[in-house]
Amino acid sequence: MEELKRTALFDKHKELNARNVGFCGWEMPVSYTGVIKEHYACRNEAALFDISHMGEFFYEGDIANSGINNACTTDFVKLPIGKCKYGFLLNEKGGVIDDLIVYKLDDARLMFVVNAARIDVDFEQIKSHIKSGKFENRSNEVSKIDIQGPKSKELLQKLALFDLGELKFFGFKQSGLLNAPAIISRTGYTGELGYELYVSNDTAPKLWDKLIELGATPAGLGARDVLRLEKGYSLYGHELNEETTPAEAGIDMFVQYDSHDFTGKEALLKQKEQGVSKKIIAFTTNSKRSPRDGFEIYQNGEKIGVVTSGTYSPSVGSGIGLGFVDMNLYDKEANLEIKSERGSMPIYRAKLPFLK
Repeated sequence: MEELKRTALFDKHKELNARNVGFCGWEMPVSYTGVIKEHYACRNEAALFDISHMGEFFYEGDIANSGINNACTTDFVKLPIGKCKYGFLLNEKGGVIDDLIVYKLDDARLMFVVNAARIDVDFEQIKSHIKSGKFENRSNEVSKIDIQGPKSKELLQKLALFDLGELKFFGFKQSGLLNAPAIISRTGYTGELGYELYVSNDTAPKLWDKLIELGATPAGLGARDVLRLEKGYSLYGHELNEETTPAEAGIDMFVQYDSHDFTGKEALLKQKEQGVSKKIIAFTTNSKRSPRDGFEIYQNGEKIGVVTSGTYSPSVGSGIGLGFVDMNLYDKEANLEIKSERGSMPIYRAKLPFLK
């Protein structure tokens, strides 16, 4: 069995008696004091997440002419310096190899932030488009700490070297924290005001301790998953994979169709004309019972789909979930239920986000 990797904050998690689990090849904290408590810390105050398992690539060169601008659905040439954008790395069929965020550091430099399980695949896929310039995988050198919640700005401002009010959503600054270089980005995966902090592995433990000292609550992957699902955010390996397009996942509004060419564009345009054969639906259980990944979705006694993500939402007060349904079988009016080996339960259509 392959040994799990550890982030630069592993000893800090150990000190806090975190409950660790294997996640995408990493030993990561799923919770410290409890998922619901950590969830409320993010929704009401400020929560701290170690997301250092994610990957970071850096490109330096001619963005317009090197071929790299055709790698993703995001047009890097038109992306303003100091802004980042969510997009997709696609295969020829339009399936999602990964969803990622790209940062425009300056006219000739980009940073890609990718999912942990897709680091090697993504690097080779992007590299295959590049004819010139320098492209590096620095994932093992960079730590990523997210501070999220309504009090995140107040706490982080005590360490930041500039007015955080200057940062608009999906804006970032190359600055410093604790006398060390840092990238501070106004982004997150929780739906709350928040910031993602990129620092060296040496700086990460000191920054983690300082933010806790200022009042942030450590939170694990368990709370993060509930938080993202309450906002209806997709998770790679659940709502997204190489057999699913952004249109089928209901998030092709993030694809820049009109600005540049990219792998998978032709397939997406064809799908736009013909329609999708499957689509994501959102639902609640109207009870504390939780749907789970893999539960089957039924309608009129016939299986029509499968649950991709599900949990109990403290904010909504019931079970919530996402799932794919076959559009040839799905009836927009008929009742729905989900089934597992433990039985069945009715589910009720919902609009995203679950939490406004």
